[in-house]
Amino acid sequence: MSALDRESDIERQVAENLDALSSVPRLGGWIGRAIGWLDTLFTWLANLALLGIAAAVLLQISGRLFLPFSPAWTEELSRYLFIYMVALSAGVVIRQHRHVNVELFHHWLGPRARAGYQALVCLLVGAFAFIVLPYAWQYAENGVWQTSPTLKVSMLYIFFSTVVLFALVLLYSAIGFIEGLLALWRPASRSGPEARQWK
Repeated sequence: MSALDRESDIERQVAENLDALSSVPRLGGWIGRAIGWLDTLFTWLANLALLGIAAAVLLQISGRLFLPFSPAWTEELSRYLFIYMVALSAGVVIRQHRHVNVELFHHWLGPRARAGYQALVCLLVGAFAFIVLPYAWQYAENGVWQTSPTLKVSMLYIFFSTVVLFALVLLYSAIGFIEGLLALWRPASRSGPEARQWK
């Protein structure tokens, strides 16, 4: 095992010790691989949005310092990229348990109780996203008749970020709910990294 692999394992173990729910086994097999690809895709898209924000802000700053004018569209673009960065990363944040939460009692729970707690939380969050999703679509449709002030793009594309957000929250909540139920009914008897993944 190389030093880089050991360092990666140590970082993963530290993160798992900080988050009690990460011990709930994840789906494995081709479904787990497909979910992993989705995680990678949305993580890359969110990172691209972050890089776009940095480029827009740097262009705005350099325009103010070195050019006779400052591009007006950079502030608007950075705002829209920020909105999409949050929307695209919301599902992955739920999957990796990196959202803001208060862990008062999680470390006291056993494996089944952690799985049940994850299933309950994912059910509630997913139900909320399911209820809000049609209204997010109605909100996005309002953008058909509007264009952004400086970029002159249809606000449909900007307002559609709410649909992306709640659709991803619903999808990843369903995944977390299924993983919680599977772990609740048949907790993993293995130890180590294999215990955190269903075959």
